[in-house]
Amino acid sequence: MPKAYWIAHVDVRDPERYKDYVATAKPAFEKYGANFLARGGTYEAMEGRGRGRNVVIEFPSLQAARDCYNSAEYQAAKAIRQTVADAEMVIVEGYEG
Repeated sequence: MPKAYWIAHVDVRDPERYKDYVATAKPAFEKYGANFLARGGTYEAMEGRGRGRNVVIEFPSLQAARDCYNSAEYQAAKAIRQTVADAEMVIVEGYEG
């Protein structure tokens, strides 16, 4: 079964309140086996518009990634995030060649 990834591009408007989002989301990430591969850090926008924060989270499966996003724990965090940041996020199934 291939892994899956959340890929998020985020512009944080309120860094202090964003910390509340991170803390609230943590239980969902732990519950669904999330592994952070990139979480902010330096980036270069090679094409298109870059965002201030880029995040890649690995999950054991596409279903785990979906379940995490749809969980009550993450939805509570998402409600906070939407008040303090602008984001684009996709879930991508990994490739097993």
